[in-house]
This record gives sequence, C-alpha cells and structure tokens, in this order.
Amino acid sequence: DSLGVGIAVGLSGFAFGVTSAGCGLSVWQTCALSLLVFTGASQFALVGALAAGGNPLTAAAGAFFLGVRNAFYGLRLSQLLALPRAVRPFAAHWVIDETTAVSLAQPGRRAARLGFAVTGLTLYVLWNLTTLLGALGAEAVGDTDAWGLDAAGPAVFLARLAPYLRTASERTVAVIAVLLGLGLLPVLPAGVPVLAAALAVPVVLYIEGRHTAGRRDTE
Repeated sequence: DSLGVGIAVGLSGFAFGVTSAGCGLSVWQTCALSLLVFTGASQFALVGALAAGGNPLTAAAGAFFLGVRNAFYGLRLSQLLALPRAVRPFAAHWVIDETTAVSLAQPGRRAARLGFAVTGLTLYVLWNLTTLLGALGAEAVGDTDAWGLDAAGPAVFLARLAPYLRTASERTVAVIAVLLGLGLLPVLPAGVPVLAAALAVPVVLYIEGRHTAGRRDTE
C-alpha cells in the first residue's frame, strides 16, 4: 500500500511541472519548488497565483496557509513514530497528506515507521522526477494554453482533494470556499481570493456552533 500510494501520487508531479513551466517559471525554479517545498497543494496554489499575475508575496502567503496543515500532521506523527532527534529534521520534510495517512493506518509503531519511510521516499523521488519531465515537456511544447495543458494542474488538485471531502461539514466548507474564491476573483488581486476562501472554515464552524447551541436549548 505504501509503495502504491507513493507511485500513484508521485506521477502527478508531471502536472505540476507542466503547470509551473507554463506560467513562466524556469525548469530549475520548478524543480527547486518540488525539492524544497514538496507539498503539492501549496505548489499548485503558488504557481496558479503567479500565472494569474498575482504578487509573489500574496502567492507565497496562500501557499503557506495551505501548508500549515502539515504542522498539525507533524504533531500527531511525532508521537506515533517517535523518531530519534537526529532524524526528525529530515523526516519533517516528508510530513504530507499521503505519508500521514499511510502511517496512521498501520497497526503499530514499527509498521508506521516503515509505511512513512517507503511512502515518503517513493513519493519524493517520483514527484521530483516527474516534475522535471513535466517542466522539460512544457518547455518543448511551448504554449501550454494552446494544448490545454494549463488545466492539468487544477484538474489534478481537484482529483486529490475530492477523497478528503467525506463529511457534510467538509463538503460545505469546500462549496463556500469555491463560491468565495470565484466571487472575489474579479474584484481582488490574483492570489488574494485564495486567502479569502479560507474564511469558509470559521463560517461553517460558526454555523455549526449556533446549530448545536440551538438544539441544546430546545432539548
């Protein structure tokens, strides 16, 4: 399972390479993002905002907020894996959705460590390799818009997001975030609508809190 997840998700780095090179970043800049950032959602958000003409700082802020969730994953995995201190700074770079999911699905610490290592290594190698191939391919093709390759990034991002929307609350957050992002797109600078879409979370939490409070009052 660990190897399968790493291979399946790692191959989608090709879409990121195409998207990044298509928005004007060089091959080495594209590869540096995958090597140093290594979190797909943040990478797609960054290059998407830049492609729309957004300010680099705004684009980076949107990518940062999407990546904050990895810090919470790290808190959980630090207890589960209990890695030696010398290894933790290196392992932290591999704390992403897929390695967290695989680790948490294992029955014990030994299996969790193995799942984390196999998934992280496979995904990191393939993601960076396919990023390079995608960037080189986009550079060879030229105008990615003419081939429709500019849609590859958003399509892969949505495909990766869909499985995580399991509850009604999560689906509601996603719908509100989309409405906020699309609604504010014509009136705000590129990259800012992504940040504003994050307001969907407190909105849904507030509505659910009011609903729960009202139900208790009724009871």
